[in-house]
Amino acid sequence: NYKSPDQSQVKEHVYLVGKGVTFDTGGINVKSGEGMRGMSRDKLGACTVAGFVLAAASMQSTKANITAILSWERNSVGPDSLLPDEVLVSRAGVRVTVVNTDAEGRMVMTDPLAEVKERIVDARKKGDNTPAVVYTVATLTGHVIIAYGGYGATVANGPARNNRLDKHLSEAGMKYGENFENSVLRRDDYSLIASCSEVEDIYQSNTRPSSVTPRGHVYPAAIMIRASGLDKHDSSAKPEDRISYMHLDIAGNAEELGSSGLALPKITGAPIAAFVGAHLV
Repeated sequence: NYKSPDQSQVKEHVYLVGKGVTFDTGGINVKSGEGMRGMSRDKLGACTVAGFVLAAASMQSTKANITAILSWERNSVGPDSLLPDEVLVSRAGVRVTVVNTDAEGRMVMTDPLAEVKERIVDARKKGDNTPAVVYTVATLTGHVIIAYGGYGATVANGPARNNRLDKHLSEAGMKYGENFENSVLRRDDYSLIASCSEVEDIYQSNTRPSSVTPRGHVYPAAIMIRASGLDKHDSSAKPEDRISYMHLDIAGNAEELGSSGLALPKITGAPIAAFVGAHLV
């Protein structure tokens, strides 16, 4: 956590959940061929969130209080591995059927996202009406690289988009050399994960890789919103109950395709500079 040294100057609360998969084998749906190479970088969401907190402490910024949750795990194969068809109940009480164990990032971040939601609700009940914004940050999909190349993407819920927070972040990123594209969450993304049975409330993914799924980098945000209970705090809620949330897919910031077609690592701290520009200066 980072608290402003002068609480009278605080203009917003910033909550962040970072995906920290220290190595991603794909789990039981194991990555094949060259797909596992470089998966030690699947922790960069958590790493950059930690970097942002360190930057705030170094700057002693007075503009924001920051709460960060780093979701560490290793997605390996073993006797306790998750299996497709297992149904998990999220912290928010939502039943989620596992479809593909290689879609682990959204699962890792969902319960911390629900916890952040609870913290905001509790703070508001205690009279703290300071504006709040919530982020998930992750090297989540191959689709975002296909869609935008080496640039990250923001996926904002209704309250965040109505407040132009996605535009604000992309403008800050452009100023500080970390460009972000703005993707729009739509009803189609919720329809893709809707249950077809009485077993679950939503599906954790579809059966195809994100890279060949239309809107493959957008619909995971819908999963996290539904499974965390943030859908109860979208634009249809009372104004005082709305929570601004944005998902940042930074897979494109973490790697690029070399001439051989292999994914090559990039030296980047994105989105630290964009966060600093949007919230601390």
